[in-house]
Amino acid sequence: MHDLPRQPSAHVEPHLSMRTGWLRAAVMGANDGILSTASLIVGVAAGSGDRTAILLAGIAGMVAGAMSMAAGEYVSVSSQSDTERADIAQERHELQHHAESELAELAAIYEHRGLSPDLARQVAEQLTEKDALGAHLRDEIGITDLSPPRPVQAAFVSALTFAVGAAAPLIIAAFAPITALVWWVAAATVLALAVLGALGAHAGGAPKGRAALRVVVWGVMAMVATSAIGGLVGASV
Repeated sequence: MHDLPRQPSAHVEPHLSMRTGWLRAAVMGANDGILSTASLIVGVAAGSGDRTAILLAGIAGMVAGAMSMAAGEYVSVSSQSDTERADIAQERHELQHHAESELAELAAIYEHRGLSPDLARQVAEQLTEKDALGAHLRDEIGITDLSPPRPVQAAFVSALTFAVGAAAPLIIAAFAPITALVWWVAAATVLALAVLGALGAHAGGAPKGRAALRVVVWGVMAMVATSAIGGLVGASV
């Protein structure tokens, strides 16, 4: 990958957008781990009173889910990385064989952003002289060094956070009274989802209450659905 050099500044501001890469993978992994495992446990518990079967289903869901998250994240981020590499190769080729057209294209971009035609041309010429490829990647395609694709890192973070999230309802299911296991798991899941949503919002600079409510609502809907299905299947078997 081609990393664009950071520009020196006398005033360095921390930007929350720099966290989006790992934050997205971590929050998505933990949220999926909690919700999918809890829903699976609640569904099995609603149809069966066997703690061994409940825990076995939860553990299988945790392992399968973690691997699925890792594979999905790796493929997704790898595809993004491949696309960026193709764009970089194409832009490098265009600069080598159509330098004047690329310069005019860069000047047109700056003119469209509000610079006068003369100033836009001067800026394009100076940036081209300093780093032509970097200027086109940044201003024409939108590739920056804020969040370069890291497929292995994204896959590892997703799998790890999924497993950590899934551990919460599993622990509750292992020790809660079997007669009230569904309610214990549901209550713990709602609490965990609310905390996770608030933490994710805090790290990303978003409103905490809205983020917590969003994940809790979807979590409750998922558990109600799986509990109803589990109860119907258990009653018919």
